[in-house]
Amino acid sequence: MAVKKKRQQKSLAASRPPTVQRPKSISRTATKALINKHHLLEKRKQQAIAKGDRAAEAAISAEIAALGGLEHYQTASLQGQRHDRGGDSSRVLMDWLQPCLLEHKAALKESPLRMLEIGALSTQNACSKSGYFSIERIDLNSQEEGILQQDFMQRPLPKDASERFDVLSLSLVLNFVPDPEGRGEMLRRTSQFLHPPGHHLSTPSLNVNFPSLFLVLPAPCVTNSRYLDVERLTAIMCSLGYTSVASKTTQRLVYYLWKRDSVAPSCGERFTKKELRLGSFRNNFAVVLK
Repeated sequence: MAVKKKRQQKSLAASRPPTVQRPKSISRTATKALINKHHLLEKRKQQAIAKGDRAAEAAISAEIAALGGLEHYQTASLQGQRHDRGGDSSRVLMDWLQPCLLEHKAALKESPLRMLEIGALSTQNACSKSGYFSIERIDLNSQEEGILQQDFMQRPLPKDASERFDVLSLSLVLNFVPDPEGRGEMLRRTSQFLHPPGHHLSTPSLNVNFPSLFLVLPAPCVTNSRYLDVERLTAIMCSLGYTSVASKTTQRLVYYLWKRDSVAPSCGERFTKKELRLGSFRNNFAVVLK
């Protein structure tokens, strides 16, 4: 007589449908192509809007929608944050800040620093897990609970110190702004959300790094642009009241930590779209401050 095999009991979790469907993996090449295509189409769309060409604007919008819209772009961006593709950019920020944060570990557990993460894709990055920060996360198209759907350029300005931040994270966001003037205005606006210079003056080790802006860009935006290089970017940031604290360049990305150490003048220096490098192989990424 055949012996019946004992059926292995499944856990309750195994029998439930997943609450979040993981996106299918996208190859590195496909990820890069999709992101570049989105950037190109957004640039063309803004050009059509500037010319008042409604037909071209509608056609480009349809092309963006056919690619999957912002949701598909974000899926590609999330794939790019996987550990095997360069990983979470906030790990670089944590590496830079860890020494001074450790020095004040007990105090920061009780009263964490405030961070605004612009263009947030996840609530589980290195900064979120560190316990040193109270984080507000915003994105144009929220992908999960804990991320407010909001356009940073439309976010109400802080009314008082309780609505300001010690650090802003702008990781792979500025390059998605389709026009140079818009990028300049975004950088200008960041300082309005940070505490004023000297906010941590009574704590020298914190004052070295805060208040600050963490900026991440695709490396070619700075290393291979006709209109932007490290010197130009530094001059723009200095005109906005920032000084460089740390930087890192890899094959794919450039990382910067900028400290707000002065108040930008109401009529600062103008930065136009000026050619800095020659060569047909250069890209046209630029930042303009009017």
